[in-house]
Amino acid sequence: MAKKVLFINQEITPYVPETEMSIMGRDLPQKAQECGLEIRTFMPKWGNINERRGQLHEVIRLSGMNLIIDDTDHPLIIKVASIPQSRIQVYFIDNDDYFTKRQMTADETGKEYADNGERAIFFARGVLETVKKLRWTPDIIHCQGWMSSVVPFYIKTAYHDEPSFTNTKIITALFSEQMKGDLGSKFKEIIAFREAKKSLMAGYNDKFDFKELGKLALDYSDGVIEASPNIHKDLLAYATQKHLPVLQYPGEDFMGAYADFYKEISPNVGE
Repeated sequence: MAKKVLFINQEITPYVPETEMSIMGRDLPQKAQECGLEIRTFMPKWGNINERRGQLHEVIRLSGMNLIIDDTDHPLIIKVASIPQSRIQVYFIDNDDYFTKRQMTADETGKEYADNGERAIFFARGVLETVKKLRWTPDIIHCQGWMSSVVPFYIKTAYHDEPSFTNTKIITALFSEQMKGDLGSKFKEIIAFREAKKSLMAGYNDKFDFKELGKLALDYSDGVIEASPNIHKDLLAYATQKHLPVLQYPGEDFMGAYADFYKEISPNVGE
């Protein structure tokens, strides 16, 4: 039965502190599963996650791949844990340089990491390669947070012909939280991979900030959700200009509206 949703989250509580996004990262997959949807959930293994308290353990059969970014090999490590008091299993994308030894968007002093763009690229490719290994075929990929913003671009280009993603629809959720800086001058070059050609980045500003990253996500998405009442208005206007289906902020009792939106974007979901 076709009703599979892949949640790619930037934050999930209780593994990281509670924010609007991390609470949604926990609650949405659980409510979706309670509605009868088959789900998988991913997030980065941020360095501030306590692995012992969270009972994370490495999945050896999924780990061991090297991802080449900017001509450098980066080992991909996959870990897994289950959220207490729920049946939700979370897969964590880990790497010593990008995640284990780092905090989240910014370091302990509040300074954003200069290679956040590389981290987002590694996370996106790490998730998609792991889903392929799981031999799982999602009907919908639901992206939450800037760390997942590269996923729509890769799904519609580099991974377009992969059997796991051939018919997958992509939803980008917009939140109020955003980066303050940019992803560096090399981002438009190092994002290139397979059919995700550098030439496809020509229309974006060289200064790849939160707004440009959001536009990249929306350009390759099939639907947009206002996940917060205070989202970036320019991005919402951009989605409207692109004639993308938009689910307006449904309030705290959101699951019914989300389920209906899933069916609108991918009619197979929920049948």
